[in-house]
Amino acid sequence: MASTSPSPSPRWFTSSYSNNGGDCVEVATNLAAAQGAVPVRDSKAPGGPVLELHAAAFSSFVAGVKAGGFRSA
Repeated sequence: MASTSPSPSPRWFTSSYSNNGGDCVEVATNLAAAQGAVPVRDSKAPGGPVLELHAAAFSSFVAGVKAGGFRSA
């Protein structure tokens, strides 16, 4: 019988750029290597639904944000 290791638990965090306005998302990037996905959830509803983004897509999104590609008008 093969043994399987338990899945790691998500370690949720909010971006330091979020300015504590309450309209934030939390991400658990610690799961990217193990599961190939980055879970994302609403910080106001931690028990609510979780969106899982492919790790490479999430990485591209973060790079775009850092490059200023999503600035508000």
